[in-house]
Amino acid sequence: MIDCFIPLVNEKDFNATRHELEQCALVSHIYPIGIDKPQSSATMKWIGETTEANYTLLYTKGSPLKLGLFALERMVQLAEDSQAGMVYADHYQLKEGKQIAAPVIDYQKGALRDDFDFGSVMLFKTSALKAATERMKSEYQYAGLYDLRLKLSQTEKLVHINEYLYTEVETDIRKSGEKQFDYVDPRNRSRQIEMEQACTEHLKEIGGYLKPCFTPIDFDQEQFEYEASVIIPVRNRIRTIRDAIHSVLKQQCNFKFNLIIIDNHSTDGTSEAIDEFKADERVIHIIPERNDLGIGGCWNMGVHHPKCGKFAIQLDSDDVYKDEHTLSIMVRAFYEQQCGMVVGTYMMTDFEMKMLPPGIIDHREWTPENGRNNALRINGLGAPRAFYTPLLRQIKVPNTSYGEDYALGLRFSRRYQIGRVYDVVYLCRRWEGNSDAALDIAKTNANNLYKDRIRTWELEARIQLNKEQQA
Repeated sequence: MIDCFIPLVNEKDFNATRHELEQCALVSHIYPIGIDKPQSSATMKWIGETTEANYTLLYTKGSPLKLGLFALERMVQLAEDSQAGMVYADHYQLKEGKQIAAPVIDYQKGALRDDFDFGSVMLFKTSALKAATERMKSEYQYAGLYDLRLKLSQTEKLVHINEYLYTEVETDIRKSGEKQFDYVDPRNRSRQIEMEQACTEHLKEIGGYLKPCFTPIDFDQEQFEYEASVIIPVRNRIRTIRDAIHSVLKQQCNFKFNLIIIDNHSTDGTSEAIDEFKADERVIHIIPERNDLGIGGCWNMGVHHPKCGKFAIQLDSDDVYKDEHTLSIMVRAFYEQQCGMVVGTYMMTDFEMKMLPPGIIDHREWTPENGRNNALRINGLGAPRAFYTPLLRQIKVPNTSYGEDYALGLRFSRRYQIGRVYDVVYLCRRWEGNSDAALDIAKTNANNLYKDRIRTWELEARIQLNKEQQA
């Protein structure tokens, strides 16, 4: 019932995986995949043309695979019961000799990021696989498998089996905070271009693509005492809050600005550190009466403060502005680019402001022509972020402490142009105190599930918007 396709990285590991698969009576044929372009369009089409069994198994790792007891039987059973085009499962990983649980998450319409983790074993209904490969239009070196599963998702269910069915060897032992910037590493640029092309084609096919036409903005619709406000939500950042405040107060601008700090009930001396600046009338220190606010909720308090300026500019309590010109550069971009939101460029540094790999993060994938569509694929939009306050007050920030900025970027870009600043204006400090420096698998999955849900909501809204405009 199953034809299997596995990478031939070396004979020893290939033979070990082949022997494991041969123990299952359901396996018909086992084919090696060359390692030169294992996820290319040509490879995916070859698999579609070669496979003949009812189901097709694709294993994506070169290391030996260990199947659980009756694992393939269970995958076939559930594929038939659910009528899925593809099934994938929770599993175990061997990391540095230790077996750990590696659960994955449910696939949904907005799970468009190209690094969605299916695990290394995917079982396809062969008829669905063949139909999907026949609809593949482009030739990719890197995005073939991504293109395949997008095509598959247009007509078939991709079903997550919440059972631990196999063990894979995991060689990437980096912490979550080290992995999360792979997609903006300049060394991966050619791969990212292909992924964007595949995603854009998919959006066009499902009615979620937005043309580069934007709603104009009138910056004089309201009067503000201040031209700009820097917003800093903070809780227990005694080591960094003074640096953040100093980097704001030294800004040189030809307009009035202030700093609104929403101190979310700090207990480590952060509140007292903020009070050291109370003699400066530009500093507004808010301690909310509420105790149910995430980062997004703190942003809402700051933006709706009567002293908030026309433009609200982000600064995380861990980070600092690069120099005294950041605020002027960000505000100027609004007028020059006629946009509702501006995203800058930042540099990764350690706690002592020394550059860390991958260095400068400029998010070149955000283009005026296609940035709003590609935003549904990538996992972040860059920093610092700045917003036209009347629009932000209308849209409001999700009251979460993860993904709230990403949700805003998607929501703003649905109708408004997103301006870009490609000069480094922000230093993003990575240190052991960062909240996402070393997340466990449960937290990582929860974060990814939420961002995929944000994408799903936004994608559904864009599909509906296109229908309304075409009516």
